[in-house]
Amino acid sequence: MGRLFGTDGARGVAITELTCETAMQIGRAAAMVLTRKANHKPKILIGKDTRISSDVLEAALIAGICSMGADVIKVGVIPTPAVAFLVKKREADAGVMISASHNSMEFNGIKLFSGTGYKLSDDIEEEIEKLVLDEPEKITEAMTGGANIGHISEDKNAEWDYIRYIMKTIDNDLSGIRVAIDCANGSASVTAERLFGGLGATVFLTNCTPNGTNINDKCGSTHMENISKCVVQNKCHIGVAFDGDADRCLAVDENGTVLDGDKLIAIFARDMRDKGTLKKNTAVVTVLTNLGFTHFAKNNDINMISTKVGDRYIMEQMLAGGYNLGGEQSGHIIFHDFATTGDGQLTAVQLLSILKRQERKASEMGSIMERYPQVMINVKIDPKWKETWKNDGEIESIISANQKKLGSSGRILVRESGTEPLIRVMIEGKQFKLINDMAVAISEKIAERCKDN
Repeated sequence: MGRLFGTDGARGVAITELTCETAMQIGRAAAMVLTRKANHKPKILIGKDTRISSDVLEAALIAGICSMGADVIKVGVIPTPAVAFLVKKREADAGVMISASHNSMEFNGIKLFSGTGYKLSDDIEEEIEKLVLDEPEKITEAMTGGANIGHISEDKNAEWDYIRYIMKTIDNDLSGIRVAIDCANGSASVTAERLFGGLGATVFLTNCTPNGTNINDKCGSTHMENISKCVVQNKCHIGVAFDGDADRCLAVDENGTVLDGDKLIAIFARDMRDKGTLKKNTAVVTVLTNLGFTHFAKNNDINMISTKVGDRYIMEQMLAGGYNLGGEQSGHIIFHDFATTGDGQLTAVQLLSILKRQERKASEMGSIMERYPQVMINVKIDPKWKETWKNDGEIESIISANQKKLGSSGRILVRESGTEPLIRVMIEGKQFKLINDMAVAISEKIAERCKDN
């Protein structure tokens, strides 16, 4: 697998790359690092998504954690942000979510949260990684046995506690709203109907029957055509789509037109500005945020701060600057007044609350920002090319030449994915054909230069 942790936890093909042995060692190392300041018997909370491999990895993690003398609280299938919320509510020392988010079913991952509900910093993840990969003898020395091993318990109230909390984040109900919801056959399948129905909305669910292998399978926030069709067929006011662990949300208006994360952040930013709740009049976004958002922010006197891609970096900037709204185009949106991480269902509830309160069509809300044409091409590479491709002269040259041709009317961003063995080529500009041709040329050059010799 190379490094254990990317931008969103440890991730790989379950069992063959992210092995049971690795999961057990991560459990042990995490228990060592995250509970070292505990002056009581530590407890770690574990949730999971609907993948067939989640049960197996859960068992390995639990074995590892308990072998270090820490207790485990199982909360079952639940959204990732619910784990972040419950860690604090249950006063646990740490939290673990078993999920590969938007990735296909053969992948799985391990996301770690501190006792405060925040994702771990790079430094702490590197410390855990070092123990697993370089210093396993330290883990062995710290293992316990006999009466000191950890206990395992199940939390039967976890789902409802999370659902009730999200309900309380809005002042109005959602009666009269017809909403289509794509659960991606993932974690939202266990919470969405009770949450949105409980708020009074008329709910039309799709992709809400997980079977272990259909999570994210041509559905959810990476396949918006499904929710668009569902909205139009059922004459809904709006539709929302989540990913496998429900920490992302994208939407479609009543015509089935997609409202991506950038447009949603724009909607939230102006609404919060108008209410006087947007702290420091600032939204935190990423380098992938559409140029149209830059113009929206300028025209609406809203400050914009950009970070590296990944909601952990957005959260770090929000904490450092005292901001309360941030997010990225993919639908990770953070409302720091309510949550410590991106939360798809919280995002959807906030969006529907605005729709109800403003008494406007979703398409009118979506017109808040003009989106510049954007092309994104993913180039699959062998992991051995990670980082080294950046030093290739021919790749540097073609990127530089095309950026010069674009000038100030567009931009090129070429970066590695933090979760998959991919190089992402993103280009924005006013002329779609021009930027598409550029993206294809750059992608082909990367593929040519990074091929196996």
